[in-house]
Amino acid sequence: MLTVTLFTRKDCHLCDQARADLQSLQEEIPHKLVEIDIESDPSLLKKYLEKIPVVEAGPYSLKAPFGLPELRVTLGAARDRRGHLEQLSDPEYLRRAENARSMNGADRFSWWLSRHYLWLVFALFLVYVGLPVLAPALMKANLQTPARVIYTAYSPLCHQLGFRSIYLFGPQVFYPRAAAGIDGMASFEDVTGIPQDDLWAARQYLGSEEVGYKTALCARDVAIYAAIVGFIVIYGVTGRRIKPLHWTLWLLLGIVPIGLDGFSQLFSQVGIPGINELIPYRESTPFLRTFTGALFGFMTAWFGLPYVEESMQETRQLLVKKIRVIEQTGKQ
Repeated sequence: MLTVTLFTRKDCHLCDQARADLQSLQEEIPHKLVEIDIESDPSLLKKYLEKIPVVEAGPYSLKAPFGLPELRVTLGAARDRRGHLEQLSDPEYLRRAENARSMNGADRFSWWLSRHYLWLVFALFLVYVGLPVLAPALMKANLQTPARVIYTAYSPLCHQLGFRSIYLFGPQVFYPRAAAGIDGMASFEDVTGIPQDDLWAARQYLGSEEVGYKTALCARDVAIYAAIVGFIVIYGVTGRRIKPLHWTLWLLLGIVPIGLDGFSQLFSQVGIPGINELIPYRESTPFLRTFTGALFGFMTAWFGLPYVEESMQETRQLLVKKIRVIEQTGKQ
């Protein structure tokens, strides 16, 4: 028998009329009516608030305003299509019809993920940025073995150069190269004795009691992932109503600043003939690395996360409908 879904809500006169019209068609076009209150799920409320009543029958749908003639045509088309597919024994149709009768493991996982994905992503990014900050705390507590495990685990993910890192438990948060020209701040070379060009030693240097201990990610990376965590929190507490950032603003505010700062520094230091005449040698400052990293992380999360939410909303809408159909047809 044909299954017809009616999306409705309380105190909706048009919904009451649609229900009555469907009942009047029951003998002419037998069907199982499944009613779904759009207020039962925020994703349904957002999608159908301005459209109800909405009737779905097979691949066909009607949204208000409609009357009995439109309902008759829609249900008739859905009935004829269903009968045609059943006569053909179409394998894809039979598979989908069988799948619609029960919730399988994939459905249950998708339902759980669509409802909890945001805080799962939050936890993953929080752990990802939190462990590098935990490493210097472990060093300070003289727990060097677990600290070194963290430094080693993150070493393929970041250059970990000491002069571009954040330091905790020391007199300074940053120890930039002397070339950065930061007045009033001791340089990395001064406090460690490591030459400016010894990148391997700068990478291996973890810190000391006098200097402090560096995080397992550089300052730019910490800023990137901390900003992503910050946006996730803002997005969650505002009810996930923030619209996606336009791609042009993402490029302008997220990509361009970090690209200019990072690549101008890189090309100025590679020593390729002709390049240094065009781009004078420069070492970015801790402020610029942190600021551009935070901009990139925040704008990237703003650009991408609302699109993920849209996808998850579509999944929730499909599964809410499936759950209600299974529940109500089982009672009929």
